[in-house]
Amino acid sequence: MPTELLFRDDAYLKSCTARVTAVTERGYELDRTVFYPMGGGQTGDTGWLRRGDGVTVRIADTRKGEGLDSVVHVPEADAPPLSVGDEVGAEIDWDRRYAMMRIHTCLHVLSCVVVAPVTGGNIAPDKGRLDFDIDMGLLDAEKIEREVNALIERGVDTETVWISDAELDAKPELVKTMSVQPPRGAGRVRLLKIPGIDLQPCGGTHVRNIGEIGRVKVLKIRSEGKKNKRVEIGFA
Repeated sequence: MPTELLFRDDAYLKSCTARVTAVTERGYELDRTVFYPMGGGQTGDTGWLRRGDGVTVRIADTRKGEGLDSVVHVPEADAPPLSVGDEVGAEIDWDRRYAMMRIHTCLHVLSCVVVAPVTGGNIAPDKGRLDFDIDMGLLDAEKIEREVNALIERGVDTETVWISDAELDAKPELVKTMSVQPPRGAGRVRLLKIPGIDLQPCGGTHVRNIGEIGRVKVLKIRSEGKKNKRVEIGFA
């Protein structure tokens, strides 16, 4: 059963009320959720599901389910069980999520400083990285760090933009990532727009203003193969 993805319209929602719609070997599905499931390089949310009688289930991970917009909330191994129909309060670990929102948005900025096809990426609460198909000699850590921070300091508001699948097909240059393609099937695709800086398809969670990212530093640059030159970035 599809889940109403509340984070898609408001990444700053920390909690919601929900109903358990399915119990599987993987975990629990809800009719609505603030939990972001792992995807697009972003780690799944953790947090809690709390029933009215005080039963609390710690969620150790969140993954995509089998169907479109289906989300599985994966409990810790020793968590008490829930049943279909249970009403719960769903709450994410906000500090962890917000850190990933900052890192994820920073990677969008990074992709505008290092102009090359993106071959991979990963977002964690303390750091993120992008892999580029680029000559290693063109990657200068000091220059990248300086230019990324200069863009962040502009404090530009981010925007969510929706376009149709057909519109995206007509503008293939919007897709920077070679390893992860934008989700299709719903008839429209979600884009993150940073006016004057970036516009690309992305279903992840981001900050409202890039100034919220704060200062960052390049942690390392290394080769991961012929077409994968990795730039890892974290909070300064």
